[in-house]
Amino acid sequence: MNLDDLTHFQQLDTQNMLAEIDGLPEQLETAWQLGQTMPLPDLPGITRVLIAGMGGSAIGADLLAAYAAPLSPVPIVVHRDYGLPAWAQGPQTLVIASSHSGNTEETLSAFRQARENGCTCLAITTGGQLAAAAQESDAALWTFEHAGQPRAAVGYSFGLLLAAFSRLGLLPNPSEELAGAVTTMRRQQAQLQAEVPAVQNPAKRQAGQLIGRWVSVFAAEFLAPVARRWKGQISEIAKAWGQFEFLPEADHNTLAGVVNPENVLSSTITIFLMAPAYHPRNTLRSELTRKAFMLEGISTDFFIAQGDSRLAQQWSMLHLGDYIAYYLAMAYGVDPTPVEAIEQFKLELKAAG
Repeated sequence: MNLDDLTHFQQLDTQNMLAEIDGLPEQLETAWQLGQTMPLPDLPGITRVLIAGMGGSAIGADLLAAYAAPLSPVPIVVHRDYGLPAWAQGPQTLVIASSHSGNTEETLSAFRQARENGCTCLAITTGGQLAAAAQESDAALWTFEHAGQPRAAVGYSFGLLLAAFSRLGLLPNPSEELAGAVTTMRRQQAQLQAEVPAVQNPAKRQAGQLIGRWVSVFAAEFLAPVARRWKGQISEIAKAWGQFEFLPEADHNTLAGVVNPENVLSSTITIFLMAPAYHPRNTLRSELTRKAFMLEGISTDFFIAQGDSRLAQQWSMLHLGDYIAYYLAMAYGVDPTPVEAIEQFKLELKAAG
């Protein structure tokens, strides 16, 4: 395993996932700017928001909901399923359907139900059936161009939502925070890019520590969806198993699960994502939980998010995780872009009717 062999990277990375990760700061910035120009009718009286999406499209919604929690006057629910909950009724409910391809069946089901329930609707997509359904029903439609995998478009799935919430008055204007986040990502990136040797590259060194291990990522507050993102990227990019846990909830259950099965725990590593902007009690919980795992002989590590704001800390930590997952894929010798198991499952699901 040589994580400084860039020729080997090029041979494995047939669709250049590395370029997608390298370009994430620019994508986030572009999405925010695009969201300022998209058509958006005046939508007074919105009292609750539901964002319907799956996979790479839903993670942007998770990030937005976590960031907005202490700022937005309305509740924000991320919906990963068919249909809608019974409370999603009437024009005071804003349903945002987010689907990269526009053909995600669960999201299409939620959008159709939202129209039937008289909800206010916004569709965010590159096209497909969702774009067509939005045009047919005169719902607000925001489209963007991205030819890669949905998980590589997280800058769009978040940045467009951020712009929509800001323009609707559901969030204070975050433009300065966003600019700071992009700056922080670019500054951090100087240590993470493939040209930086492993001895100086924290993402490569961490990837080396994850080889052959069951990875469990812990985080709290606005980094909770980042833990989910790390797990998703490890699975989709590196084709490796992992899980995510949220604090403080994990201290009320997961902390007890340090006894069995011994053979799994001995090959487990727990990674704690920490941030200066955490509630002090969650910082303490992160430290004490990590200590508890260490005392049980479970391997642990931690990272402290960079940046001066919650948004910068959220996105710098996300970007770090993307690089780690990529280098883990290189270490395992797998192409980071294709997700054959997922595509095959979709074909079987479609064939079953």
